[in-house]
Amino acid sequence: MLAAESVLLRRVQTVYVDGTSASGGGTGPALRRLEAELLARGHVLSPRLHAALGSLAPEELAAAHARLVGLADGLLGSDRSHVPLFRRFPRTVPRNTEALYVDRVFAFLLQQPEQPCVLCGEARTVFPVSPCAHLVCRLCWDGSDYAGCPVCHRRIDADDPFLRPVRAVGAAKAPVPGPLRLLRLGTDRAADATAVVDTLLARRTPLSPQDRDDLLTLLPLTPVGRGLLPQDIPVRETKATVLGALVREAPDGLSVRKLLTERLTTATDVLRLLTVLSGGDAGLVTPSRFTSPPRPLRRELLSVLDGLPTPYLVEDVLRHPTAWKRAAEVLHPFEHHARHPRAALAFAVLRGTAVDSGTAFGAALLETAAVHPDAVRVDGTRIRPATWAGRLEQAVAEGDAGAAAALAGERPGELVRRLDQLLRLHTTEALEPELEKALLRGLPKVGPGPLLSALGALRVRAEDRAGRRRVFFPRGEVTRALAVPERRTPLPAGLVTATVTLLQAEVLRRFAAGEPYELAVLDTGLADLTVPFTERSTAKALVAVPRGSMQNLPEGAVLRLFLHWTEPPGNRTDLDLSVAFFDAEWKFTGLCDYTGLVHGKDAAVHSGDLTSAPAPRGATEYVDLDLERLAERGDVYAVPLVFSYNNVPFEELPDAFSGFMALPAHGPRDASYDPRTVRQRFDLAGDSQVCLPMIVDLGRRRTLWTDTHLPSTGGFQSIGSHGGGVLAAVARDLWEQFGSGSRTTLWDLAVWRAAARSAEVAVISREPEPALLRYRRRPDEDAAAFAARVSSGEDGEEHLPHPDPDAAAAELASGRRVFLATVHGTVGPARASGTLYRLFPGPGEVSEALIRVTAGDMVAELE
Repeated sequence: MLAAESVLLRRVQTVYVDGTSASGGGTGPALRRLEAELLARGHVLSPRLHAALGSLAPEELAAAHARLVGLADGLLGSDRSHVPLFRRFPRTVPRNTEALYVDRVFAFLLQQPEQPCVLCGEARTVFPVSPCAHLVCRLCWDGSDYAGCPVCHRRIDADDPFLRPVRAVGAAKAPVPGPLRLLRLGTDRAADATAVVDTLLARRTPLSPQDRDDLLTLLPLTPVGRGLLPQDIPVRETKATVLGALVREAPDGLSVRKLLTERLTTATDVLRLLTVLSGGDAGLVTPSRFTSPPRPLRRELLSVLDGLPTPYLVEDVLRHPTAWKRAAEVLHPFEHHARHPRAALAFAVLRGTAVDSGTAFGAALLETAAVHPDAVRVDGTRIRPATWAGRLEQAVAEGDAGAAAALAGERPGELVRRLDQLLRLHTTEALEPELEKALLRGLPKVGPGPLLSALGALRVRAEDRAGRRRVFFPRGEVTRALAVPERRTPLPAGLVTATVTLLQAEVLRRFAAGEPYELAVLDTGLADLTVPFTERSTAKALVAVPRGSMQNLPEGAVLRLFLHWTEPPGNRTDLDLSVAFFDAEWKFTGLCDYTGLVHGKDAAVHSGDLTSAPAPRGATEYVDLDLERLAERGDVYAVPLVFSYNNVPFEELPDAFSGFMALPAHGPRDASYDPRTVRQRFDLAGDSQVCLPMIVDLGRRRTLWTDTHLPSTGGFQSIGSHGGGVLAAVARDLWEQFGSGSRTTLWDLAVWRAAARSAEVAVISREPEPALLRYRRRPDEDAAAFAARVSSGEDGEEHLPHPDPDAAAAELASGRRVFLATVHGTVGPARASGTLYRLFPGPGEVSEALIRVTAGDMVAELE
């Protein structure tokens, strides 16, 4: 139940209070202490929640106190022990890293037991430390500052006599205030969990790892967990995840046979379910070792395969050949080939099984093949596939635009994914009639992900990008970037315009099906946020920033990057937090890492390199970036990296996360982990050893959220020795790719949604001057023209300069049904109802009549 409450706290900011007592007693100092502790973690109580907590008896309030603070700490990462190598960081970090390294080497190589210290010559001051047993001089190394062995930097046992209490370094300045999250009182866990689960199941894009875990955590509280599934679960990966949970622990009264027959509609559905039941990934991204299913389940799965149309069955099996060959080892499709002849035929094609017509098995296969010439053909002793994909590839290779368009139109998803390739077959600026016909017929059936991706990519294809680079993000357990030179010639402008118009018209048509609003309030800052893509491999994060989004850095002149991890038992793990710096031309200017703890004149300071992280304390590393000093010395870009020095993949660590805080520029800073200052926290996971979470533009104080993993080879674990050239190339490619305009943004999405469902739109603009722009749909104006006018920021009905456009927008939206989409939840209209999207929390969430949605929810509306 606590796991479910943690999910609901993060997703809907709801808290549940059990055991309310009429006698009360919690309104005094105990409740104020709870409020203070939650406020220090960036959470405030709503009036209803405050009243509910105040009604608790003292012992009930104490239990609620522990539970709520624990949930908030778990969300922010402050429930771990955070002690860097230099415990009085950043004050006592050695400025001469090379001298420190020489002392460490001398002590390691020359120090002998019962001999004077090789560094200072003092006797009777050298003792081994636990657990590494290196000989350490108590005079040369300050036990009040080190949290690890001064020689090898491994964690030291907490009760080792070398460690001494930390001396006070002065009170730290008050942290820079961060966003506050309003906690609401929840009354029905099952109802709230059901609402979240229903929303996730309705998504038409793959779930992120965090969404997937949330779904499984909340499932037992919902009707879906009892087998009452919605009529349609659009994403097959999500469907397989739910079916796997139900098959693994079938609720009373659930007919597994009926469930599988109704829900498994393709061969890949069967493969996904088999993978989930074997503990693998429903996305089929990584190979899975299959476990043998019970015999009744095996028969049911083969029966489902046998009931599918043969052409689609054969093609589906060939789409994942390696996985299906492994699956065949546990399904045994030839064992009862007479009972499942079409399934046996598909596996014979997959395996290239030799067919002998003189045997009963061979004769049966040939007889089944003869009945399905649209799916297979007999070639001597082998049965070969005859697939749709092969015919399409042949048409494209021959340059037959009409035939290729007609074939692609049979499968709308593939039509949109190959749209650029099909357009390159055109010889004029006009759309080929066959392709236009295929688009008009197929676009209503295309998923929102491919539709929005194609729209963003195509609208810049009239530009000449020769000499630049294209960046791909192939499917994988983690997101990796692959860059290649741009070799495509630009498409004719008229052809691009005609195609984009069709795609945009389809988006507007789908949004128009929703309930209308009286007013839409949009923030131009949404143009810096991309529409989520490759969500199946996004990091679990405190703030769900879409990959490729640009954001202003939080208030505070010092950005503290942090890393925390715990190693597996018996497997020493050394993670490192490093930051490389580059100038405006991406020339390497320096590094702040374990080889150089200080960059510039305290412009960047590293807390020291811990080389082990035994449970339960783990290990923590910090890097403080003084943004003003870095910009003054000519550093333009900062590129943080988290990597596993000794090649232990992140997925093997029981606990590993990173992120950043915002700290004041002046006054003393200590090594504490203050949850109120945390602006982002994300998990390190997956089969990866190097993570590039973001790129920081130091001069403009902006950050690009990349959430990308890099190979463990190629110099990414030794930036200094490679001069940063390899990292510079990757970072530059990502920076230019996401700045190219080839990704659909949340501004695009919000404008289309507003234009389709509201006759009035108010735009909050902050540049070049704060203002509120008002647009009203004209009598002869269709949704596309209205959207184009709003998006341009020009030709509005009113331009109202205002020192606080958020307040002006709140007043305008007061008491109305609104669609409110902002970066920060800073618009709080009174008595308003409708829909709210925001990336960061704010006063806009005070109204419980505003239903908060995520970026993924808005994409999911495009059904």
